[in-house]
Amino acid sequence: MTTEMVLDALKSVADPDLGADLVSLKSVREKGITIDGGTVSVAIELATPSPSKREAVAARVREVVGALPGVSQVMVSTTFVVKSVSAPEHGKPPLPGVKNVIAVGAGKGGVGKTTVSVNLAVALSKLGARVGVLDGDIYGPNVPIMFGLQAQLETDGKRIRPAEKYGIQIVSMGFLTQDEAPVIWRGPMLHSAIQQFCRDVAWKDLDYLIVDMPPGTGDVALSLSQTVPAAGAIVVTTPQQVSLADSRRAVRMYQKLKIPVLGLVENMSFYECTNCHHHADIFGHGGGEQVASQLAIPFLGRLPLYQPIRVGSDRGIPLVIAEPDSAGTRAFLDVAETTVSQLAISAHQAIAANKGKIPLIQVK
Repeated sequence: MTTEMVLDALKSVADPDLGADLVSLKSVREKGITIDGGTVSVAIELATPSPSKREAVAARVREVVGALPGVSQVMVSTTFVVKSVSAPEHGKPPLPGVKNVIAVGAGKGGVGKTTVSVNLAVALSKLGARVGVLDGDIYGPNVPIMFGLQAQLETDGKRIRPAEKYGIQIVSMGFLTQDEAPVIWRGPMLHSAIQQFCRDVAWKDLDYLIVDMPPGTGDVALSLSQTVPAAGAIVVTTPQQVSLADSRRAVRMYQKLKIPVLGLVENMSFYECTNCHHHADIFGHGGGEQVASQLAIPFLGRLPLYQPIRVGSDRGIPLVIAEPDSAGTRAFLDVAETTVSQLAISAHQAIAANKGKIPLIQVK
């Protein structure tokens, strides 16, 4: 038994996100393989924090390596390293302490954008990633309410120190204003606040920073695009036509600002009864998926109109924390996994483009 034999067997194991084999992607290296008699140990490094995909890869590795002559036991360990999609361009430096910035926006208000942002952040953290939330909705900063936070922003003498709840790093205008105090600012002040919240915050080693955008198309989206190279944007919609029309405008806005659209999320897709779990399409069915297809962008998933989501948001306990085993939480985790898959593909393509080639050997 040799390391080369093991590597050759691993060429038949595909990365579940990139579709290429582990060896060509350098997800497993010679130093990650040890052989002790009939026991072979393999260390694998994947691109996304998805426990289910990591276990699927580990099972496949045990299968192909275990089939080699003389192998009696296969030990597999899996880790992940999130790559940064954004590369400095047009003089914009990367955001300190953050690998990927994800804008979560909507073409109109009332579609549950902040609820999606908060639960998506917690879902990403549940997958194992390091996550932060920047409340970019300056006029309606509701992120602290949904996290159950009443905090004042502090500094380390140089930069703003994020608040933290459920392992999520959080910055919001809500920490700087009283509950009922309106924020009455013009465009230049908005731009300055976004710049300060991006540049002057001591974010700590984040894989993903979720930016909860204000509804509509306007100053904050423009300021974000001018301040930091965003990895991509998620557009939240509901199934009814009035929301879908505005969602098209939001998608076109991000495309015009050269922020890649990671996909469309259909919130309040169906009503789920808490007693009998019957599904009812109150706002229609299939609209979000249809619009995503028409705009040639990914459809990231459907989220239910589920009473505990609202209750948890009001209490400051996101559904992903309050009901970790519920169907609603599973829906948020599915959206999180699809999102990180899209980012992993984008990161791989960006790295390959910088090297002048895309080393993908597709596994049949």
